[in-house]
Amino acid sequence: MVGFFQILAVILGGVAAYFLWQGNSRDYTFAAAVFAAVSFFISMRFQIKERLKGYEAERLEEEEKRREEEFEEEEFEEDSETPLLNEIPAKEQFGSEQRTTDKEQI
Repeated sequence: MVGFFQILAVILGGVAAYFLWQGNSRDYTFAAAVFAAVSFFISMRFQIKERLKGYEAERLEEEEKRREEEFEEEEFEEDSETPLLNEIPAKEQFGSEQRTTDKEQI
């Protein structure tokens, strides 16, 4: 599709140059030049669109790899045998800290 519009732009540019060389048909020259420019910019649009699709595919691949790495790290962390907060006995949670009441201090 890109090649088609590029070839069309060159042909229409040549037609515009021919009409300009003839000198008596300025309307045709202008129309051919406009269509040549439009064809050129449409071909550029298709090129940019293809390039953006490539960038998007690369970004999605990188994001998928990052997610897989994070998932593997989470699995590794889950395999370690560290107890959760509610699994630790109360004495170990508070250490040697002892609470006293007002009656015990008297």
